[in-house]
Amino acid sequence: MEIYTVTVATGTSEYSGTNNYIFMTLVGEKGESERTLLDNPGLDFCRGAVDTYKVTSHLPLGSLLLVRLEKKRYWVEDNWFCRYVTVEPPGGDKVLTFPCYRWLVGDIKVEIREGIAKTLRDDSLPQLLAHRKTELQERQKTYRWSTWAPGIPRCIDAKTEADLPQDVRFENEKRSDFEHSLNYALLELSLKKLAIRFGKSWNDLDDFKRIFWKLRSPIAEYCMKNWKEDWFFGYQCLNGTNPRMIQRCTKLPKNFSVTANMVQSSMAPRTNLDKELQAGNIYLLDYAIMDGIPTNTINGKPQYIAAPFCLLYQHPDEGLIPIAIQLEQTPGLDTPIFLPKDPPLAWVLAKMWVRHSEFQVFQLLSHLLRTHLVVEVVCVATLRQLPVVHPIYKLLAPHLRYTLEINCRGRTQLLSANGIFKQVVSTGGDGLLILAQREYKVLTYRSLQPHNDFPDRGVSQLPNYFYREHSLMLWEAIHSFVSGMLSLYYQSDQDVQEDLELQAWIRDISQEGFTDLPNFGLANKLSTREELSTLLAVAIFTSTAQHAATNNGQFDWCAWIPNTPCTMRQPPPTDKDAVTMEMIMATLPDVSQSCVQMAITWHLGRTQPDAIALGQYTEEHFTEGRAKELIDKFRTELKEIEDSILRQNEGLDLQYLILLPSRIENSITI
Repeated sequence: MEIYTVTVATGTSEYSGTNNYIFMTLVGEKGESERTLLDNPGLDFCRGAVDTYKVTSHLPLGSLLLVRLEKKRYWVEDNWFCRYVTVEPPGGDKVLTFPCYRWLVGDIKVEIREGIAKTLRDDSLPQLLAHRKTELQERQKTYRWSTWAPGIPRCIDAKTEADLPQDVRFENEKRSDFEHSLNYALLELSLKKLAIRFGKSWNDLDDFKRIFWKLRSPIAEYCMKNWKEDWFFGYQCLNGTNPRMIQRCTKLPKNFSVTANMVQSSMAPRTNLDKELQAGNIYLLDYAIMDGIPTNTINGKPQYIAAPFCLLYQHPDEGLIPIAIQLEQTPGLDTPIFLPKDPPLAWVLAKMWVRHSEFQVFQLLSHLLRTHLVVEVVCVATLRQLPVVHPIYKLLAPHLRYTLEINCRGRTQLLSANGIFKQVVSTGGDGLLILAQREYKVLTYRSLQPHNDFPDRGVSQLPNYFYREHSLMLWEAIHSFVSGMLSLYYQSDQDVQEDLELQAWIRDISQEGFTDLPNFGLANKLSTREELSTLLAVAIFTSTAQHAATNNGQFDWCAWIPNTPCTMRQPPPTDKDAVTMEMIMATLPDVSQSCVQMAITWHLGRTQPDAIALGQYTEEHFTEGRAKELIDKFRTELKEIEDSILRQNEGLDLQYLILLPSRIENSITI
């Protein structure tokens, strides 16, 4: 008689426990143990419980291969979340850990493998090979590709979050907080609208202070005080919500009719525009992608957009400042060049129009498309093509948490025909999809890699570009960590080439997820360890640091509505001398639109109460010592980056802390 000591850990979130019957069978190389009822129904497997039992076998099992768990209904159906199982064989041999981290829903039987990561090459036993194959066949039935709209990355086949499997849903606490947070923000701002007596427009810029009640942040208040300053405008191009729009300008676009004489007064003494172009001190924001996008109609009234050029100059004393703005792509008499020396209201309104375009681009392209939708492709392919025991699955799983549900909610609650964008954003409705389709056509894999993106945009030498400095530190740490982990499981490039599951995964990403992108630049096969390291680093960097850079500061920079308006209710000005405060107030979002903008950016940008920080792995998918050592080393590097960022920000009035590792979530959860 062989007696095994087993320990079963139940999840710690709400409703993780169960009162159903739980059975266990140990599956070994030489046979199976008794099918053992583990608990007294209703007494064990409580939330957070770690329960110990004895499982017997009449014959020696040999090497343990699988743990089979069965859940059977007792009185009422009650789902169960199992974290892990440990098994101590007879004679006090090494305790084996079997990670689970999944829901058992309904009357179900699941088999879980011991935690040592193994590629397909590492398995030779028919039983384990069959287990891998069956697992993937079941997952491919559960997780299917779908097309939400043509011309953008493909997504999970789920009309709403309710269609998703339980394993990728929000935990109950997350769901409750998410829904309460949005309702709280909208309710508070509804009360503000009542207090403002249903005013349709604001009277002057100071009126926007009337919605700064409980929803506020230090940077939002700093923004409220400094938003008109040119240096502050330039700072946001580097460290705001869309810090990768700016590019070096070596030659003025032909359709940007600015001249050297126009901007001479903005230049330092003894220089001119041509000299500064050659010196690399002139930069450009070009919103050509906005040109001709259909505009929204809100409450029966048309909204307006622009497709601006904004020229910026790295001034030796004043820093990065805007020096010329053209609000449309086609020059002409009705498309003036706005300059800092123009009437103050005209210059302020021109900058508002640039920032309004910025709102559209950062929300729909930099944030939605380039982080949420890109990572969803990796998520779906991983769930379809890599078994749980695969080292790449184990590496990516913590960085895919909640992403499918938040994306489903985004499609139904933000971007749908009746969603929040349709209610308050100038590109809501048809425009947002056309804008995303345009960006998707020119999306490149290379641009998702920060060490390439910065030199490609010519911004490697821009001073005070904290986003660049912090991004590169994080990229190097992530890439180094990934490379180290891969070296444990792939000894050569040939190992990568011969991993059939891995090759199926990259084909799913490139051919199923990123369809119709001939110039994307991602091959449909992996030939080297370095190619694999880079792809994994892109996936992890995008789901952590890049998402944080575009998401986490949106309330800071958008709460003061004139700084980054979500819509414009009048067309761009055609006469600089005709701009009045009445025109500005009639153009900016009305009271209702302003309140919704403030509510949604607070809801999406706030720190999540159940956030798991970058590098913190609460689910231990890796059990082997060498992998754990590399994880500890990664955490040490992140702590060093954190300390470096904090030292850099000491004494600064306007601190850039968005990319502190402790403030970056491990996955896209909001």
